[in-house]
Amino acid sequence: MNQSSDHVLAAAREKFFSGRSLPDGLVPAPILRSWQRCAEKGLDAGDSIHAEPLTSAELRQLQQQNEALRLLSRPELATLRSEAKLTESVVILTDAKGTVLDVVGSPEFAGEAARVSLQPGVAWSEMSTGTNAIGTAMAERRAIAVHGAEHFFEPHGILHCAASPIFDPFGKLAGVLDMSGHATAEHTHALGLVRLAVEQIEHRFFARGFEDKTVMRFHRHGDMLGTPREGVLVFDGDQLIAGNRRALSLLGLDRQALRKTRSDELFERLDTELRSVSGEKFSAAIARPDQSHARTSHVVKTPATSNEPYLTDEARLGLAKAIKLVNAEIPVLVTGETGSGKEVFARHLAQKSNRAGKPFVAVNCAALPESLIESELFGYEAGAFTGARKGGAKGLVQQAEGGILFLDEIGDMPLLLQSRLLRVLQDKEVAPLGGGQARKADFVAICATNRDLKAMVDAGTFRADLYFRIAQFTLRLPSVAELPDRHAIIESLWAGLDTGNGPLSETVLDRLASYDWPGNLREMANALRTAAALADPGQRVTLADLPTAIIQARPSSAPLMPSGDLGELTEAAMRRAVDLNRGNLSAAARALGIDRSTLYRRLVWSGKAN
Repeated sequence: MNQSSDHVLAAAREKFFSGRSLPDGLVPAPILRSWQRCAEKGLDAGDSIHAEPLTSAELRQLQQQNEALRLLSRPELATLRSEAKLTESVVILTDAKGTVLDVVGSPEFAGEAARVSLQPGVAWSEMSTGTNAIGTAMAERRAIAVHGAEHFFEPHGILHCAASPIFDPFGKLAGVLDMSGHATAEHTHALGLVRLAVEQIEHRFFARGFEDKTVMRFHRHGDMLGTPREGVLVFDGDQLIAGNRRALSLLGLDRQALRKTRSDELFERLDTELRSVSGEKFSAAIARPDQSHARTSHVVKTPATSNEPYLTDEARLGLAKAIKLVNAEIPVLVTGETGSGKEVFARHLAQKSNRAGKPFVAVNCAALPESLIESELFGYEAGAFTGARKGGAKGLVQQAEGGILFLDEIGDMPLLLQSRLLRVLQDKEVAPLGGGQARKADFVAICATNRDLKAMVDAGTFRADLYFRIAQFTLRLPSVAELPDRHAIIESLWAGLDTGNGPLSETVLDRLASYDWPGNLREMANALRTAAALADPGQRVTLADLPTAIIQARPSSAPLMPSGDLGELTEAAMRRAVDLNRGNLSAAARALGIDRSTLYRRLVWSGKAN
């Protein structure tokens, strides 16, 4: 939504509150609708705001009632906290009625916001506080930004707020995520960041709770499976009962379709090669009722068709060896910096192995609570501990039966659990907690870490016997900084997003390629999703749509060489460009401003081509 200028807003407010009609376009339509709702409720924009916060005891009780939502949202609150501090903003989570549960970010701005009642325990529905991003997002059931004097109550004019409603799998409002800051500051990316964060939260809703239902994950591009960009639908038999907004968008549905639609009205058949009744093809991963999901894992049928991850020549050679080892039931260890694509590589390896189409169970060892990790991995019998399910539960190892058990962040597994995992890997048997009988387990382990496990072994923080069991073959994925042709990586990732915004311009591509990417491929993919969310629908991405950190960053290195006439480019200059780009002729040619074929011919003639 475009922010209205101060003088236009002032004129609009004067007309509206004096009872005169407003010309079309003077203020955004959602804002005008909200003003009208507030006026109809009898709110007076000039009144003082009387918002009594809950008592400490009442707030604690409300937070406990919404603990599931708070847990699901915690990673996004942590991620957005840093951005909020940089822009002197706060990130806010509310319940389904708009009552503030948590506030993180800039302590200085939090103090200012509290003076206009933007604090925990205060309800920010339109009924309570007039037009505001939280309340208006709830009323409009869409993401929205409310800037300065667009707020109904005058004291709220100091705020710029961007919020998005959070919907549960059944289409019910679960809460709102908001980012608020000074109205005098620039908040270009706030709404896009909030939208992306909510998409992550809503995707996390489907991690568990549907063990006895058929859960379908699908996308036009196979490499989007397992990411928040995938569509998720849940069927009880043939009846559609739940789904995320991405799935509804892919199929052209609205939330009214939930519980009113059957699978045969949507798809010709439910399989990994999915075809809608309109003829559109999707890659799909389907977990049926006998494939239970656990809190920190996702179990999917690995699709037979998926776009390949970006691989260097060295990684491709390693992949070929890793396929042979997985086929021989020998564990593989994948190392690399955070965000370098270890899970994407592991999924690709699974698809290329003879276990393609079998369960792929991804376990984040760092995210599993130490008190629950044993029961989650190995399962438990009925009555094994307080709170255990009546009939017990399968562990993640059993859920991987016939397929792949992907143990991410293996270096963060507690020492006591390392010994038990070693026994399971050696004996291929698993015994649930509570004294259950050991059962045979057919799976292959692929482990991943960003730590130096050998150094941890030397320090006594990782078991040597487990290390030598899982590290018989180690494949290291390079960081983005080590990759020779960032342009190709960015273009490949962008093509897989299916944004409808067209190809990236050379200007945007060059700016992205010049960034250091400390968060590697994950940061790159998230930045591209942010740009897609901020760009106008159907329009090409501009520099202004990129994340703030990329816009403000200085290029990681100067251009290799200015473009010039071919006659002025000496063999030495060509060789230098090739060497600086680690033998990648495409990148060298781009740096020189000539065609790859031209560069190749010149080097061949001189006898210097690799």
